Amino acid sequence: PMRDHEDGTTRRPSNAFTPEFLARLDQQDEPLTAAQADVAGPWIVVPIPSPGWAVLRRGESLAAGDVPRAVFVHRERALLAAAVLPGTGFDRLFRLQHERSPEGYAVESNGQVVGHLRHFDPELATAMHIAESLVRLPECLTRLLAASGAVALETAGRLLMEGERTA
Repeated sequence: PMRDHEDGTTRRPSNAFTPEFLARLDQQDEPLTAAQADVAGPWIVVPIPSPGWAVLRRGESLAAGDVPRAVFVHRERALLAAAVLPGTGFDRLFRLQHERSPEGYAVESNGQVVGHLRHFDPELATAMHIAESLVRLPECLTRLLAASGAVALETAGRLLMEGERTA
């Protein structure tokens, strides 16, 4: 903690680096990893007065003047945003070829063909990217599960157990 010289109270600094150091960094070019670092989080969802829920990076707070990355009316939507944000910083995990082969449209991952789609469906490739991002990052998967609610989780748990018996 630091002493506030005006009123003698103790307060915790909002950043480990001085404002002068951060200002110097702002003048430099960002490294290639900056986009991924910007969305990596971890993210928290906190209640706010109207409209309802803010998505903030862990360590940020509205009281400290931090601006939320997103604001939603419903908690579940804020949790979904917190869940998928880190994956938006990854290079595309799946790419869809634009030309059809006899097998269909090739889906590539890391330069390897991992499957084929009957129809050209870039939304499916994007959804697969998001899903794989979620399963790679347990904290993100946790946010997705929290957004699901009790009924969906109970049903999913039952289906998982059923799958174990029939696999």
